[in-house]
Amino acid sequence: MVYDVIIIGAGPAGLTAAIYASRARLHTLLIEKSGCGGHMTVTDQLENYPGFNGGINGFDLAVKLEEQAKDFGAKIIYDEVTNIEDGKIKRVVTVNTSYQTKTIIIASGTHIKKMNIPGESAFIGKGVSFCATCDAPFYKNKNVAVIGGGDSAIQEAIYLSKFARNITIIHRRASLKATKILQERLLSYSNISVIYDSVPIEIIGKDVVEKIKIANIKTNNVEEVKTDGVFVFIGLLPNTDFLADITLDNKGYIVTDENMNTSIVGIFACGDVRKKHLRQVVTAASDGAQAAVSVGHYIETL
Repeated sequence: MVYDVIIIGAGPAGLTAAIYASRARLHTLLIEKSGCGGHMTVTDQLENYPGFNGGINGFDLAVKLEEQAKDFGAKIIYDEVTNIEDGKIKRVVTVNTSYQTKTIIIASGTHIKKMNIPGESAFIGKGVSFCATCDAPFYKNKNVAVIGGGDSAIQEAIYLSKFARNITIIHRRASLKATKILQERLLSYSNISVIYDSVPIEIIGKDVVEKIKIANIKTNNVEEVKTDGVFVFIGLLPNTDFLADITLDNKGYIVTDENMNTSIVGIFACGDVRKKHLRQVVTAASDGAQAAVSVGHYIETL
């Protein structure tokens, strides 16, 4: 069987691409490694996604997109893509099998960037977390540290405030990077404080996290902060390890044009995995729509 398009990744970009492609009556296969929705599924409230005044839970939006894609005829399977092979008929190789297709849309997204400091790996699941929505209830009336100063870090800190006694945000810069509305909202929480110009250098504990050692990047002063948990939100890295011949930028993101074409004809990319300035659910959805339309135009030329 030869598909018209195989989409790799079922985050908002991949799911939107599946909706547009299958609605255009393209024979569409979507391959997802774990679960539909990507990072969106662990976002408590998407306040800035158009059409949902007051916000929508990320998991709920993911379910709606998945159902919509399936209703239009997209087939979704769970497997891990290990390689793609170019040709007149392209091949997508997975852990379990391989599939043939006329075109490919890469929507493999990103994964959480780690700090790579002593104690981080050892205490994952024992006080170190990368998902407040997942783990916040375990820290009811406890003290936690949040690493980072962007939108994700501040949103997660605000969510944690519903459970934790005190939240300490540790940020390497002199000011937060988060959008102004989030910074303004942060000021209303009496149980959230910020330590600026500082970076974590070690996580300390016996069986579980007990404290985090931080260093001031201006004074080199080192101090220890007592905490029951460390939530890390310092950025993302692209899921492009399985790609061999497609042009990437110096950070590993896929280089595309405005129509989502990659450096290989018939292979497109969309969403957070491609090089761009703004990585949001709404821009991922927009990318996915454009990628699917570009696939349709390309197939018409075959």
